[in-house]
Amino acid sequence: MILPIYVYGQPVLRKVAEDIAPDYPNLKELIENMFETMDHAEGVGLAAPQIGLPIRVVVINLDVLSEDLPEYKDFRKVYINAHILEVGGETVSMDEGCLSLPGIHESVKRGDKIRVKYLDENLEEHEEVVEGYLARVMQHEFDHLEGKMFIDHLSPLRKQMIKGKLNAMLKGKAHCTYKVKTVKK
Repeated sequence: MILPIYVYGQPVLRKVAEDIAPDYPNLKELIENMFETMDHAEGVGLAAPQIGLPIRVVVINLDVLSEDLPEYKDFRKVYINAHILEVGGETVSMDEGCLSLPGIHESVKRGDKIRVKYLDENLEEHEEVVEGYLARVMQHEFDHLEGKMFIDHLSPLRKQMIKGKLNAMLKGKAHCTYKVKTVKK
């Protein structure tokens, strides 16, 4: 089922998400719905707070980029109770957008190497070092689990330049091709 994506201004996007228990109700269905919602909105990642749930669940699909980045062929993963343990490597700037910030794309600096801990969809624990584009996507999505958004990484000047777009979202004006839930209707 395609779910509405919560847009900037929704309080759930600023809450620190909670770890879930292994018996979380309808987890498999939630994961399927998150993938379907993300794919419909043409995103590469989606965190549970973006669909209104303050829990630590993220889905990532990089298969859509496999024509340009063949290493991501068939890459569709679930990250449950995900936490970044360490950020390192070189700091790299790259344009980012977000399904919860439709129409905003800005250059964001992030480390290109991270160490993460998470459970997969079978609730098996993993701890691994991730580099490159996947590390960026994971940092972006895992930020949502900490109540952060990519605009929090912008300079005060850049934030000022997008203030009009952010204020429009706060007034319920979000222009996109997918279902959203804004603060005011």
